[in-house]
Amino acid sequence: MPSTREEATSTPEATIRRMLDLMTAGDTDAAADLWADDGVAEFPFAAGTSPRRLTGRNGIRAYLARLPELMDIREIPSMTVYRTQRPDTLVVEFTGTGSTVRTGEPYRLDYIVVLTVQDGLITCYQDYWSPLATAAAAGTLPELLDALRPEDAR
Repeated sequence: MPSTREEATSTPEATIRRMLDLMTAGDTDAAADLWADDGVAEFPFAAGTSPRRLTGRNGIRAYLARLPELMDIREIPSMTVYRTQRPDTLVVEFTGTGSTVRTGEPYRLDYIVVLTVQDGLITCYQDYWSPLATAAAAGTLPELLDALRPEDAR
């Protein structure tokens, strides 16, 4: 008999839906459990001090654990799933809403993710988010802009 995790993540679409449900519930530890031991999270548009690539479930767990200190994700009001020629890979557009922990202000962020899942676990998660929109939502825009300035201009 399959475990609850296996039932919840039997397809790539079920896996991304489960991950987003866990993130809105604030359970970043369980969300990290959806990654393969050697899974990768890539952020091609990352800027400033944000990582561009994380490798391994433990590194992803540490990264996700910091998110509730920045943003209180309350809802994923829209999600569109696009199938690819590979049954283990999807392109997913979704919107996250909630509030910024630092300021209490509401936010809305749009994401595009390319997700590959094998044996019910995420092996590659490419997240094409906007660093400027994310920093503005998290209340960290001044820090991001400062990190982008050359050392001699700070």
